[in-house]
Amino acid sequence: MQVSARNALKATVKKVVDGSVNTEVTLEVTPGVEVIAIITKLSAQKLQLAEGKEAYAIIKSSDVMVAVD
Repeated sequence: MQVSARNALKATVKKVVDGSVNTEVTLEVTPGVEVIAIITKLSAQKLQLAEGKEAYAIIKSSDVMVAVD
């Protein structure tokens, strides 16, 4: 796998919630550390995402926002 993004976190699929158009995927990077992604339902089906399957969270810096109070 080659990806232009610099941050690829190996994870385990913890939860998959299908909507009518999109799917919410919870990835557990390490116990207690989760990343949640919203992807198209078709993409989730093509990737055959299911609980327990290994996957990667690919994070492109231009799409990450950080905020503090």
